[in-house]
Amino acid sequence: MKGKNSKPHFHVTAGLIWKNGKVLIAKRPKGSHLEGFWEFPGGKQEKGESLRHCLEREITEELGIEIKAGKLFLPVKHEYDYKVISLHTFNCTLLAGEPKALQCQEIRWVDPARLCEFEFPPPDMLVVEAICQSWSSKV
Repeated sequence: MKGKNSKPHFHVTAGLIWKNGKVLIAKRPKGSHLEGFWEFPGGKQEKGESLRHCLEREITEELGIEIKAGKLFLPVKHEYDYKVISLHTFNCTLLAGEPKALQCQEIRWVDPARLCEFEFPPPDMLVVEAICQSWSSKV
């Protein structure tokens, strides 16, 4: 049960969609919270929905592609002034389609080493740092 001063808590999914060694990022739409920031595509979990199903649904809606959500990469909890989010980031396999910016300003395939050149919201930055650490240990 929520206390009188508790903030709403949302579970949000994000997908690490890889192609030819690059990861897909999307620019948040105009008029949205954190407009213009880059993010890993995904969205809010609906009631009764599994995290993986949420991610697969959101990716189809936002990018017009079919993916398979795989292994959980990194869970992150972040508290804003007015809400708390738990960001669940999954490695994904692209099954069908070519991504299109249907619900975002722009999409880009980015080399992991260049992710730090883009402005991400605080929870996504933790994912970016983990990708960079993971990537540099392979080089």
